[in-house]
Parts: sequence; C-alpha cells; structure tokens
Amino acid sequence: MFIFPRRLASTAALVGLVSLGLTACGGTTKDSAQQGADPKASAAAPASADPNAPIKEGLKIAFLPKQINNPYETIVDKAGIEAAKEYKGEAKEVGPSDASASSQVSYINTLIQQRQDAILIAANDANAVCGPLKQAMSKGVKIVAYDSDAAKDCRNLFINQADTEEIGRSQVKMLADMIDSKGEIAILSATANATNQNAWIDFMKDELTKPEYKDMKLVKVAYGDDDDQKSFQETQGLLQAYPDLKGIISPTTVGISAAARYISGSKYKGKITLTGLGTPNQMREFVKDGTVQQFALWNPKDLGYLASYSAAALASGQITGAEGEKFKAGKLGEYTIGKDGEVILGAPFVFKADNIDEFDF
Repeated sequence: MFIFPRRLASTAALVGLVSLGLTACGGTTKDSAQQGADPKASAAAPASADPNAPIKEGLKIAFLPKQINNPYETIVDKAGIEAAKEYKGEAKEVGPSDASASSQVSYINTLIQQRQDAILIAANDANAVCGPLKQAMSKGVKIVAYDSDAAKDCRNLFINQADTEEIGRSQVKMLADMIDSKGEIAILSATANATNQNAWIDFMKDELTKPEYKDMKLVKVAYGDDDDQKSFQETQGLLQAYPDLKGIISPTTVGISAAARYISGSKYKGKITLTGLGTPNQMREFVKDGTVQQFALWNPKDLGYLASYSAAALASGQITGAEGEKFKAGKLGEYTIGKDGEVILGAPFVFKADNIDEFDF
C-alpha cells in the first residue's frame, strides 16, 4: 500500500486535525474602478517588510472561491473567516455559482470598489482573472491565491495545500499500487482551465513515463467541471467508452464523490479502482461499502486558516511576499515563503478503512 513520502508530522498532528473538526468559483469598467481607488494606497513605492509589525485591527478581507456552492471550498472559506475573528478582522465569502473562466471577474471589480484590504482567490483560470487582480494590486489591495493559483504577477502569495509535484506523482503511485501497475486508466478532472488540476495532471503524465508504469496506459482526461451531475455522467461515459478500464484518478472532491456514487450502484463496483482527492465525510460510505480502497487530501480547514493569516500579514506589512520571509499563522505556527511567493501548507494524508472514522470533515 502506497504511503505519501511526507506524512503528517506525528500522531499529535492527526489528533490536531480531529480537534479542528475538519481537517474536489455586469462588472465595473477599468475607469470606474480607478475612480474608487484609495488615494492612500499606492503600488508605486517599493514595499519593505516589518516582521515585528502588529496585525492591524479591522482588516477587511474577502474569499472568492471557484464557485460559491462548492462544498470543499465552503469548508476552506469558513475556516478563513473564523480565523479573521482571531486577529479582529472582518472577513466574508463572495463568488459565482458556476466555475467558468470569467465568472470571478465582476466580483473582483466589486471588491476593489469596496476597498477590501485583501482578496483571497481560488482561480478558475490563472489568466482570466489577471487583469482585475492587477488593478486591485495597483490600488494597494493584497492578493492571496489559494487552492488554485493565479498567474504569478497577479498575486502576492499562493497558499498551496501541498507540494504540487508530490500530489500529482502520488496519485499515480497510489493507483498503481492498487492495480498492480497494469491496465488502462483515466483521469476525471474539474475544469479544463483549473490551474491546480492541470499542474497535478502534468506530473501524473510525467510519472506514467517511468519504466515501472510501462503496463499502465492513460486513455482519457475527462472534465466534470466540478459539477456533481456532470462528473457523474462523465464517469458513466468513461466506463462505457473504455470497457477495459482498470482505474480512475479524480483529483477533485466533487469529481471523486460523484464517480464513487456512480460506481457504487453499477455493475462496475469491485471491477474499477477509484482514487483521488476527497474529504472523509463525503467518501466514508464508499470506503465502507468497498467502492473505494483509499484516497487522499490535506486539511482544508487549515488551508483557509493559513490563507487568512497570510492575507493579514501582507496587509499589515509583516511580509511583502518575497522568498525567505516568515510569518506566524496563529495556532499553525510559523511559515516561510518559498519561490514565487508560494507557501505550502503541508503533506497530504491517505484515508482508508482503518483510519477514516478518526476524522470528521
């Protein structure tokens, strides 16, 4: 059985996950947005970090998820909103009901007008949101991408749930272990433009070029658009189109649960191996009924918490987003900013029948 190379640090860390109760998104014109700019906010002067600066009270931050009704992102954002209360900030969640590439743009423009101190975004498309995010930055608004990155020059930080390469390669290793590294496989992704999904899939494809996977063949990458019903239908389509399919990787919480629901009630149960990224509560019944052997995830509640504190640190001048800077994220402790403004939450964790009941999220 494959275990991630960097597991959570200790049993105490696992207990910490449980104790938290939780551990797959008509705007204004450029001119009108500029008219609402804060004259005191300017991106012209070079910023310098003051690690000893206190977090400012009353900071206004907004979470902009891929879509407002995505259960996973709701968990992340609620945790970030709760974290803001710890540092006496005001936080909210806003966003579209669909995860299309341009659906987040009007929300960014509105948040600029509202003079938020920071916008935290899980980008549906790294480039589609770049223009308005740059406008926000030019007005002194701090931009933190989380879960799914925006283009690097359109944000200050990216809070990554786990190392991108590790997630991608680990998904292949986990599936290969369960199917003896033989057979046709497919990937059920979210949207075709999702930054995180595409980065993980690139590493999956690269991992599959290694000699040990010579008997595994990726036959299709399907897209369920992080929509439950479409992901359900895409799973059905994959199994009908590829009768020799042995396994499916779905690195999205919406996709893996929809795929599991379809497989569990079909003739394919016990014949198709499904894995990917999901939450224990949504996958518990499918692990217990034998549809899914194991899957992985990180702590989404901690992801929102860390993103919230990073935004507060930026808006308070404790950090600028430069590599090597450090900041404290409340009860999660100290974090160091890596290359290209990336901050990694920690290692993912494998859930299976003998541990899934230890978690409630």
